[in-house]
Amino acid sequence: MNYRHLYHAGNFTDVFKHAVLALLIQALCRKDKPFCYLDTHAGIGRYDLESEAAQKTGEFKTGILKLLQSQKDFPEEIADYVAVIRKINAAEKLRFYPGSPLLVKHLLRANDRMILTELHSDDFKLLKQEFRNDKQIAVHHLDGYQALKAFLPPKEKRGLVFIDPPFEQPHEFEQLVEALSAAYQRWPTGIYAIWYPLKNLAAVKNFYQDLQILQLSKVLKLEFTPYPVDSPVGLNGCGMIIINSPFQLDQQLEKLLPWLLQVLAPDKALGSQCVEWIED
Repeated sequence: MNYRHLYHAGNFTDVFKHAVLALLIQALCRKDKPFCYLDTHAGIGRYDLESEAAQKTGEFKTGILKLLQSQKDFPEEIADYVAVIRKINAAEKLRFYPGSPLLVKHLLRANDRMILTELHSDDFKLLKQEFRNDKQIAVHHLDGYQALKAFLPPKEKRGLVFIDPPFEQPHEFEQLVEALSAAYQRWPTGIYAIWYPLKNLAAVKNFYQDLQILQLSKVLKLEFTPYPVDSPVGLNGCGMIIINSPFQLDQQLEKLLPWLLQVLAPDKALGSQCVEWIED
């Protein structure tokens, strides 16, 4: 339980996954019926980029700061995400970065609902404080995988589960597949979005194979690697799996990810991205 996201808030992995998350919420909002959003590893909700931890690594400078400084008019595929960041910051100054709960909070409608779970005690307290007195949001001090058992299926019958583990444990992928399999059996029509690092490539390959065995519905694989494999940075790339991917999300991402790579990759020729369907 040593991982603290404040050191990494607003880095390129956050930009990638939160831009995708905003598109998923946008897709759910196309229908009038309410939905439920479940965030299994919610963090603290809001990150102060002027904090000692964020300043120590400065990762946000090559992520969200670089993106915001790249231009003033952004593609429609990333417009909602950028709008939320601007909304929570004063004028042109970038101080706060929204974690997934705060980002989604700004995109929910009045009749939608959010469930947040966080296991880290200090982070849970900060998360609870961030959303105090908000009747639309329930915050629980709970293991994320236990949350899949406790809260699925939701009463709304439609919604999104966002799974964003810290990947501190050596067998995180195996635990993830086991929990995902059980959750999918309980709620096969829900949308699931899973983030993961592209670090141990053998483990990632096994993860993809395990997903094929589960025979899930409409599985979209995204990979985003702005740094070459032999780069000395700590993390060169990351990916997301979208289960029950919404209509036309793949087309939106085929426009967004190449653009994002052009903005964030230090060397455009050495970075890579992909949008692919996983067939069972």
